[in-house]
Amino acid sequence: MKLEKKIDRFTKDQTRNWELARKNYADLGSIEKRNFVFDGFRVVAQFNPGRIRSSAAKTDRTSISERPCFLCKANRPEEQLGIDFQGKYEILVNPYPIFEQHLTIVGYEHVPQHFDGRLRDMLALAEALPEFTIFYNGPKCGASAPDHFHFQAGQKGAMPVELELNDLLKSNAELLVSLPSTQVFALAESYLRKLIVLQSTDQGELVLLVEKILQLLPQNETDDEPMMNVLVNFDGAQWQVLLFPREKQRPCQYFREGREQILMSPASVEMGGLAILPRKEDFEKITKADLADIYKQVSLNDEAFNRIKAKIRND
Repeated sequence: MKLEKKIDRFTKDQTRNWELARKNYADLGSIEKRNFVFDGFRVVAQFNPGRIRSSAAKTDRTSISERPCFLCKANRPEEQLGIDFQGKYEILVNPYPIFEQHLTIVGYEHVPQHFDGRLRDMLALAEALPEFTIFYNGPKCGASAPDHFHFQAGQKGAMPVELELNDLLKSNAELLVSLPSTQVFALAESYLRKLIVLQSTDQGELVLLVEKILQLLPQNETDDEPMMNVLVNFDGAQWQVLLFPREKQRPCQYFREGREQILMSPASVEMGGLAILPRKEDFEKITKADLADIYKQVSLNDEAFNRIKAKIRND
């Protein structure tokens, strides 16, 4: 049986037999959304109270050391079952969903969230699950469990960036590299977020190019890797990698008090144009100007991004 069919049955079983998952997936049917239309693209705000656990997660070392790892099998609910992937990962149903099908893909080993050496696994997952987009949140870019390596996945087309990208690449993107099997593009200010897009039919070439680009991203001395979010999908012939270089974990609005606070903690989904807001007051008051400001704060700055683009072109 193909993995996707297996996962479809597995998801139905989990949402039928696991009360927490059943309730939270049923709640998605009545979820509230607001559309914010920009020039040639949109951002969708989703009021999703179940995601407060992730949005408000304390990810500092002290907080992590004081709680059990909720991705380790020994600490997961008995009802949360898994499907093996290549002996390295276990595919789980995420009990706090954003999408109608929302998976967490957990490494068997309890090792920190670190992207180095994981891209081939991500590409393999995308190829095995062509109806899904696989995504990676860096340890300071939306991962609520930075102590345990994991990917996530949602059905393809659930994030606005996936529906807009082809038009944006034709109208607003800069072509940085063009090889027989691989093209590299950049999107910047016109899209609110800094974004590097790689499209390739050659997995080996794609891995080499992504690894070179990652070496160009700025990195804090205290961090193990550059700040970033990564989305990957596969259309049956070509892989697409979306790389969002980051400047900041959370915007200043997150730390304000009272009416000035907006509890939005951008991760891959937000960089993909789906802004998750777990509090009703934030969902109701957020504006286009707020979204533009939040994206500007957390995305890589203009100067650094321009340097990276120049180096990619010249290499």
